[in-house]
Amino acid sequence: TPMNKVKITAIRQTVYPDLMARYENPIEHACDLQIGQSWISTDGQCPEGMCASAWSSMQQFVEALAKGEGNFFDGWMQNPMSAMISCNDGFRPMSFYIEIVED
Repeated sequence: TPMNKVKITAIRQTVYPDLMARYENPIEHACDLQIGQSWISTDGQCPEGMCASAWSSMQQFVEALAKGEGNFFDGWMQNPMSAMISCNDGFRPMSFYIEIVED
């Protein structure tokens, strides 16, 4: 059975400087992803260049959409064949819009 291609788009990043100052060890390099950047997942696989931590947050949704499943959480999204997922970085989470794309 052919699988759907799934487009992943970085939509918005929120940064919490107060939490960073209070809890995070200083780091020079945290996230390479840019707002507006997009990737195509083929066969439910992690696209090249996708952050591994972000992928772990969205993998099950991408795999489900690739298989033609959707309507997550019983009507959560206006487009039932999509999801809005944030990465698990509690200091600077990036939100991603995930959707099926037609060839």
